[in-house]
Amino acid sequence: MPERSRLAAAGLTISAALLLLAAQPVKAFSRLAAWRINGEGVLELRTSPNINLDAFYLEGDGQRGDRVWIDFPGSPQRPRKIRGRGAVREVRVGMPVRGVTRLVIEFQPDTQLDAKALSLVGVDWDSWRLRFPVEEARFFPMGEGVLEREFPGPLSPGTAVAPGQARRPLRTLTTASLPWVRRGAFRIVLDPGHGGRDPGAIGIGGTREKDVVLDVSRQVAQHLRSKGVHVVLTREGDVTVDLPPRARLANRSRPDAFVSIHANAISMRRPEVNGLETFYFQSFQGKKLASSIHNSILRTVSRKNRGVREARFYVIRRTNMPASLVELGFLTGRLDAADLADPAHRRQLALAIAVGILNYLRLAG
Repeated sequence: MPERSRLAAAGLTISAALLLLAAQPVKAFSRLAAWRINGEGVLELRTSPNINLDAFYLEGDGQRGDRVWIDFPGSPQRPRKIRGRGAVREVRVGMPVRGVTRLVIEFQPDTQLDAKALSLVGVDWDSWRLRFPVEEARFFPMGEGVLEREFPGPLSPGTAVAPGQARRPLRTLTTASLPWVRRGAFRIVLDPGHGGRDPGAIGIGGTREKDVVLDVSRQVAQHLRSKGVHVVLTREGDVTVDLPPRARLANRSRPDAFVSIHANAISMRRPEVNGLETFYFQSFQGKKLASSIHNSILRTVSRKNRGVREARFYVIRRTNMPASLVELGFLTGRLDAADLADPAHRRQLALAIAVGILNYLRLAG
């Protein structure tokens, strides 16, 4: 008989996994946000906050290798198999029953795990580690998603850029960094500010707000659509759209969230004023949306943190859904203006905004 053991998370209160999972809604999204096996043979996980997990072990039978698996509440976006290298033969993400995501790590038949040394450890409210005790085995990095926390606690306004790191990306996002959400389940309205005869702010070097925010908004829309989110833009090109029609379009579309994208400005005589600020209006969900976008940007690009605050801007005050208005930086600021004129920087901004929106949808949906 193959040996089968249950690995309790060290130092945490663990509920029976099957009872926990059975209580989850069948259509809930998977609580597994990201996983990675590093070169030292450690499995790292990021999940939704404050869930209980168990890991299980099944000894190999000569033809199949040892297996370790972990079950997460919620259904996976898509079952899949990932071919491994070295000690890992294959990683599988599947749905053993409706409403459950199972992550299976299968090892090569000649790789022997020390089952007694296996321990799934919770290291934070949304982070876990499991070291695979294997002698003389090679591990190659593999994984999916972003392990760094994408929905962090609030950041203090006034955070300065670290010396020596100014204006360099804090992390480089790619399309692989975009979190999974249920395809076809969400609708977003993106609002590129100004346009047409209204250029918005005009900054250092003649950079116009309407051009920057349209470019960023189009890219955000493309990233969200790639994840199955239905996106409506209040303007698709360089056209004039007044504020009331923007709000009416959003309300008619009945989206899950509304995000207005702008760039800030002050006197050209104040180039020392730079930074990111994001707004909401009298809505707890709007504040969550604003915070998710704001913190995602701050963890992607160097920007002074001017905070998440309540404001009475027309488009977030007259819309009926969770709404946020993000000011990407100051076109009149010496540091921000150079960044906002850089297409590579705008690509990172767009990815960061998309990550923030998708993380909001994951937690709200």
